[in-house]
Amino acid sequence: MKERPLIAAGALNMFVAVGCGAFGAHGLKKMISEEMLTIWHTAVTYQVMHALGMIAIALLMPRMAGAALAWAGRLMLAGIVIFSGSLYLLALTGTHILGAITPLGGVAFLAAWLLVAWAALKSR
Repeated sequence: MKERPLIAAGALNMFVAVGCGAFGAHGLKKMISEEMLTIWHTAVTYQVMHALGMIAIALLMPRMAGAALAWAGRLMLAGIVIFSGSLYLLALTGTHILGAITPLGGVAFLAAWLLVAWAALKSR
């Protein structure tokens, strides 16, 4: 993933996260349980952190060339879709089996951050 698409994807994810955060704070409060609202907020928090991470990666790309950062950006995007997406659906539907795929998104996040560290250590 190149810099500009990565920044755009990060910014769009921030847009979605802010909207979901507001919806959770105002629209969902009376519609879902406190437990499900906590799950919703976890999804928002991780989406925000990793959308900002995507933007940071894009800003690092000119300084640290290599495929590792491009893959880190892809993995962060995949992690957002899988981790936050499954938690949003879990909170809205109460379908607990969705929680079984959430860790796959977490693994994508972990791998992405390891790739950022690798790129930094291998950079000249």
